[in-house]
Amino acid sequence: MENNQWFTISVYSENNVGLLNRISGIFLKRHINIESLNVSKSEIDNVSKFTIVIYTTDTWVHNIVGQIEKQIEVIKAFYHTDDETIYQESALFKIASDLLFDERQIQNIIKESNAQIVTVARDFFVLAKSGRRFEIDDMYEQLKPFGIMQFVRSGRISVTKDEMQISALLREFQYN
Repeated sequence: MENNQWFTISVYSENNVGLLNRISGIFLKRHINIESLNVSKSEIDNVSKFTIVIYTTDTWVHNIVGQIEKQIEVIKAFYHTDDETIYQESALFKIASDLLFDERQIQNIIKESNAQIVTVARDFFVLAKSGRRFEIDDMYEQLKPFGIMQFVRSGRISVTKDEMQISALLREFQYN
């Protein structure tokens, strides 16, 4: 029996309305939760990149990527394990301003976690933290007792350690 593991799916596509709905429907039909989702422009002009993180088996991710590639706007989809990618997330923490000056422990958390102070206002300050999910979770747990006014985290962004096959594929189309 196969074990579940983390996979990062990279989908290169045209930027068309409704594609996100169709892609998320593929996961919904299989009762697989999307743990993280990020969509941005890619290294290729006029091509978007979806970065989707799921926790499932190799068989399921292989089938899902096959279904995603059947979408007309999708150029190519890939999946990778965590060992095959370099990835990060980002988070913002909004905290009451008085804590920044009155709580030495807050200053230590900021320093030890390599977080950055983005802005300081009269009533609040905002910290930015980039890193792996567990690093952001750890910082969250450390700040939680002091009261987090607002918190938001991004989806995973990632690049593969090896060259993406999409680059060679698109170069081939450019020269034909």
